[in-house]
Amino acid sequence: MRRTRDTQRAAVYEAEALVRTMFDRADERGLRVVDVLGSQVTLPVERKFASIESVQDYVNRVLALNWVREMWARAATPIHVRTRAGSKAAHYESDCATMAVPEYRSGKAWAFRELVVLHEIAHHLDPSDPDDPSTAAHGPEYVDRYLTLVGEIIGPEAAFVLRAMLLAGGVRLS
Repeated sequence: MRRTRDTQRAAVYEAEALVRTMFDRADERGLRVVDVLGSQVTLPVERKFASIESVQDYVNRVLALNWVREMWARAATPIHVRTRAGSKAAHYESDCATMAVPEYRSGKAWAFRELVVLHEIAHHLDPSDPDDPSTAAHGPEYVDRYLTLVGEIIGPEAAFVLRAMLLAGGVRLS
């Protein structure tokens, strides 16, 4: 059976890219206070990773959190983290519970960061059957999981900024 059309995919990626840019600029300039749609928000620190092994350790720790295990049964299924050959995207393979993350290229590792890793974990936690999916990969249910992870792990300010950018981009939330 075909998966429901993923009409929000581009808008979700665009909103996430804007938020990553905000975090990058806050790190570069040492200014954590940002204006978001009329509100001043102090951005928390987003974790960055040095290696595939450190991403794997982080993923294991997130899946082991009591509240994550209570909310999503799929948290009991481990995720294998591997290097992705391309450098443009990270992705999650539901058939083998694998997260593929591009490594450092030219001294940069855009995907070795918390927002990207939580994005992929949110895919893993999807309770629907991958052989009979009735929801889009980046639909409202996915967005809700992603915002919950960001809010609880990075912080409510990060979730507020992400939610604002998603809504501004026309993404439907659950």
